[in-house]
Amino acid sequence: MLETFLSTAEGWSTAAMVIRMVSALVIGTVIGIDRALKRRGAGIKTHALVCLGAALVMMTGQYIKMNFEGNMDIARMGAQVISGVGFLGVGTIIVTGKNQIRGLTTAAGLWACACLGLAVGIGFVKGAFITLVLVMLTLKVLTKIDARLHMYARVFDIYIEFPNNQCVSEFMEKIHSMEIKIYNIELSKSKIKGEGPNAILCIEVKDRTKRAELIEDLHKMECVKFIEIL
Repeated sequence: MLETFLSTAEGWSTAAMVIRMVSALVIGTVIGIDRALKRRGAGIKTHALVCLGAALVMMTGQYIKMNFEGNMDIARMGAQVISGVGFLGVGTIIVTGKNQIRGLTTAAGLWACACLGLAVGIGFVKGAFITLVLVMLTLKVLTKIDARLHMYARVFDIYIEFPNNQCVSEFMEKIHSMEIKIYNIELSKSKIKGEGPNAILCIEVKDRTKRAELIEDLHKMECVKFIEIL
């Protein structure tokens, strides 16, 4: 059965297109889940979209070779579009005041959209529509999975505002006594005059189901003015 599956994927038919693109979706999703659990900037949707787009580009290249042999200059134009659209994607990525990365999925979506346009432009409409369905599935369904993983991840970021500088050391002593593992801390001054410093901590908890309880306990500390999960 596996041999039939692989031989079909290596061929050139509608079934092969579907197998290739679904495989790309699965691969991108698996990698994205790993990244999402570790709270990296690019999560499930970003990886799935990039993997889908890359798979489509390779299939489009195969389509060109099979139908336009001897005239590979067409592929050069496509290559320029693929690399050039990256600069457009960069414009959608921003870092917020709390050092959160926003716009990665939009950038990946733009790149995947460019790949779809190349496929349709060369006449590879069937592959483009198969990919379009999977891209929409990624944006609609995987958003819910991504949000759920974020809710139950043991490693996550928290944003904290302190009344004054002395409260920072007091807070760190208390959080260490609670056996919370700290991976990274970014301390910065408030841009508002008279306000205390703020910090972003990447922490790991032993019991992921008690995240809300933990935040509530931290919020009750006198040394903490404001706290939220990023």
